[in-house]
Amino acid sequence: MFKKILVANRGEIAIRIMRACRELGILSVAVYSDADRHALFAKYADEAVYIGPSPSSESYLNMEKIVKAALQTGAEAIHPGYGFLAENPAFAKLCEENGVVFIGPSSSSIDAMGSKITARQMMKDAGVPIVPGTERGISDPEEIADVAERIGYPIIIKPAAGGGGIGMKIVDRPEDLAPAVVSAQSIATSAFGDGTVYLEKYLSEPRHIEFQIMADNRGRTVYVSERECSIQRRHQKLIEEAPSPVMTPELRKRMGEIAVKAAKAIRYRSAGTVEFMYSHGDFYFLEMNTRLQVEHPITEMVTGIDLAKEQISVAAGEDLSFSQNEIEIRGWAIECRINAEDPMNDFAPSPGRLRRYRSPGGPGIRVDSGVYTGYVIPPYYDSLISKLVAHGRDRSEAIARMERALYEYIIVGVATNIPFHKAVLRNERFRRGDINTHFIKEENILDDVKNIVVQEKERGDSLASALGADTRKVAAVSAAVGAYLSLYSSDEGEGERKS
Repeated sequence: MFKKILVANRGEIAIRIMRACRELGILSVAVYSDADRHALFAKYADEAVYIGPSPSSESYLNMEKIVKAALQTGAEAIHPGYGFLAENPAFAKLCEENGVVFIGPSSSSIDAMGSKITARQMMKDAGVPIVPGTERGISDPEEIADVAERIGYPIIIKPAAGGGGIGMKIVDRPEDLAPAVVSAQSIATSAFGDGTVYLEKYLSEPRHIEFQIMADNRGRTVYVSERECSIQRRHQKLIEEAPSPVMTPELRKRMGEIAVKAAKAIRYRSAGTVEFMYSHGDFYFLEMNTRLQVEHPITEMVTGIDLAKEQISVAAGEDLSFSQNEIEIRGWAIECRINAEDPMNDFAPSPGRLRRYRSPGGPGIRVDSGVYTGYVIPPYYDSLISKLVAHGRDRSEAIARMERALYEYIIVGVATNIPFHKAVLRNERFRRGDINTHFIKEENILDDVKNIVVQEKERGDSLASALGADTRKVAAVSAAVGAYLSLYSSDEGEGERKS
């Protein structure tokens, strides 16, 4: 087992990995930027190394600085978390070249799945079902029009090198095709440095279902469980649950075995996720994420498997600690991504200082976070405050516990998307499990969000709003006490005034 691991990430995922390290008796090293100088993860780690200015391009995306920090601190391995360099084959290769273990798959596996076009072709060759579409990147307008006509409208245009829904364009009519392609190519070039796009048939009423897989260095590969990720806004997941409401034991086995086949096709090792689109009984390969997913906690809650620790153990050369037959799903788990964004302003990011912060608790509640009262959420990175997870004996209990947790959550100082989560959980169609990737638009959820925001201001339908004036008083008193105490310094002797 490793003695020291550098975590090349920030926020809640950095702390999540460091917690796994602490339980395994491994020392952790944090890297931080100017904006994260006072971040919780930098304090939690056993060591912390400054790597540059706040913009991620000058810090968390600087491969050379991060590898240098690992070598200087004696870290034997680097865990990339998710985002930033987690799916960058050049970074994995740089680690390999410097004798530092990259906690994830090989650079060749990452590279194979990095291009959506290459991934589609490899999966097709391996016998994995794919959505009808192009087998290569195209740019010629006439060819694009011919392919779209052959596939049949509606179609979706996707950047070949992209992810996270960035640059995707849905086209319902031939006359809208040309401008959509130009827009998608422009966004892809700006975001990924590669304007290559490809076309796929756009499925009606699809569910987004993904399978967590784990594979060790001996090639033993298992599917751990599936996750339902259909509640999305602008192709970004916001609420996930495990298992999927549509799943049966037979369907789980069939999809899970296909996910394993996909992983074996690229000789995959480590934790990964195979994503599918499911529609009317059929399912198709969407993409493979070669990293630990944001939503991995719900799989941990229903299986009892610590995926982060398992990932570290596999990277250290150990075999998987469980077999396919030993995996058992117990109960139901739901995850809500709590973001600092303003639901009354088109969900624009809402950076700023947390004047008061208190996370929920009680039976079945887990909060993965990296913030605290007084922490300033910077404008440079993802606006995620925490991942709120509720676990229950069944889906109804998980929903009830999540609603209670959302009521208990106290966040003062920035706007959050908590009203959005409340609106979804109260929706009767969601409670029935009748969901797809168009759910938010079809149910006019954003109108419900605005009503909830207004109601909470008027009636105090949450613990934070119920405290109301008390919350403001506490914040004011805390600020006054802080200002008073700042006049004193232990460096100058107890009780001596600085000025």
